[in-house]
Amino acid sequence: MNLEFAKNEDHLKQQVFLLKSRLKEVAMGGGEKRIAKQHAKGKLTARERIAYLTDEGSEFLEIGAFTGYDMYTEYGGCPSGGVVMGIGRVSGKQCVIVANDATVKSGAWFPITAKKNLRAQEVAIENRLPIIYLVDSAGIFLPLQADVFADKEHFGRMFRNNAQMSAMGIVQVSAIMGSCVAGGAYLPIMSDEAMIVEGTGSIFLAGPYLVKSSIGEDVDAETLGGATTHSEISGVTDNKFPDDQSCLDAIRRTFDKLGDNEKAGFNRAEPQLPQLKQEEIYGMLPADRTKPYDMVDIISRLVDNSEFDQYKENYGKSIVCGRARIDGWAVGIVANQRKIVKSKKGEMQMGGVIYSDSADKAARFIMTCNQQKIPLVFLQDVTGFMVGSRSEHGGIIKDGAKMVSAMANSVVPKFTIVLGNSYGAGNYAMCGKAYDPRLMIAWPTAKIAVMSGQAAAKTLLQIQTASKKAKGEEISQEEEENLLNKITDRYNNQMSPYYSAARLWVDAIIDPLDTRKVISQGIEAANHAPITQRYNVGVIQT
Repeated sequence: MNLEFAKNEDHLKQQVFLLKSRLKEVAMGGGEKRIAKQHAKGKLTARERIAYLTDEGSEFLEIGAFTGYDMYTEYGGCPSGGVVMGIGRVSGKQCVIVANDATVKSGAWFPITAKKNLRAQEVAIENRLPIIYLVDSAGIFLPLQADVFADKEHFGRMFRNNAQMSAMGIVQVSAIMGSCVAGGAYLPIMSDEAMIVEGTGSIFLAGPYLVKSSIGEDVDAETLGGATTHSEISGVTDNKFPDDQSCLDAIRRTFDKLGDNEKAGFNRAEPQLPQLKQEEIYGMLPADRTKPYDMVDIISRLVDNSEFDQYKENYGKSIVCGRARIDGWAVGIVANQRKIVKSKKGEMQMGGVIYSDSADKAARFIMTCNQQKIPLVFLQDVTGFMVGSRSEHGGIIKDGAKMVSAMANSVVPKFTIVLGNSYGAGNYAMCGKAYDPRLMIAWPTAKIAVMSGQAAAKTLLQIQTASKKAKGEEISQEEEENLLNKITDRYNNQMSPYYSAARLWVDAIIDPLDTRKVISQGIEAANHAPITQRYNVGVIQT
């Protein structure tokens, strides 16, 4: 082990330790006192409900654990967006589970909560997965109602999705395990089945206080919308249960009897571990994100038996393409090469940069994978497309457009892992969030922004100093340095994977050693959705 390897290993392990520490922190939701209050009412927490519901020994792939991270601090924060969501297994069936966390502002909906709930439904729709809603929410967080109520992607979109998912034949089952008020009452009742827990579950369009102020009627919550009312009088809910556990048991029995759907038919063989040690990734990924490394070395530690069949290996070498298996699933990999390479034309090509020949190669490979029904995995560590007169004269925009078109129109499922840099148009071409990857995952080393922090800070500094000088203001070298440091710090904070995860630009931040597992779970989910659309790239630049 050389010194550089040891330094890299230590750096990445520290970042993974920080990641796991932060995950433990957000898993506490509203904190120990609020968890104790939940238990005192005889209720399980959102995460306890999911753990009880999912099959013993199965993996729950949490999506959006860092949603809302370091946001809404003026309101005391909103850990995980006040809702826990992900892909799990119930009675052997893979499904999406959404559970309101009543320890966070009584499960109230912040703007980011709405975005996360819509993301959960998007996952269910794309993959044709059944979805379970564990409802325990006080409704919209009123101080921020203007940002969550009326627009297209706000709260109401969820009920529109309920209706359309039902028409698609996607199974939806709800359990009312706490409050369910106002417009939120439609969510469980627009599901195929709605269950309710006695004593703790309640559902009504307007609570007792609002009823009193609106029509002068005095009525308690249980009489107005409790389990007995809705299971025996109104018929709004299907069945009532004495506690959380018995309600969750009923969901398990329902899922035990679900019929199977047609599959997409993606190829899977017997899974094999990589021959090369996965743990060596820690030492191979440079702590200094500007330093080169060989992406093939990383790929060889992610794929089954470390077997990777490269496509056009000696052409367009700044992007690595090839077929492999991950946990048995056949995949096509498109990855940025980070070492400096030399083309046969004698051009030295920088690592992480997309050149015309590599864009051309990647486009052709993406089209081939669509033809052969092979899911695509994008490994991002990209600084952007090559610039300058030589590239412009060579048609870099045309070749880049070809790659974007081939990728954007893909009908096979796409999965994106951000290992390092994810800058500018490179983010787009390598299947960024805007291009509908089934999952977009970041390693703790990820940096997502329009350009590098150093480049952006210097550009912003030039703009600000020019503005001051235009007003006749003099700026000293010391003031200029202070301004540069301030701009750099702010920009670097926005490049953090936690900043992206808080806003659901990425679905999760993971330990690199969990990459195989996450991709495998993602492809298994995608296999529930047969491909019905013909691959067509439309007008393509040639």
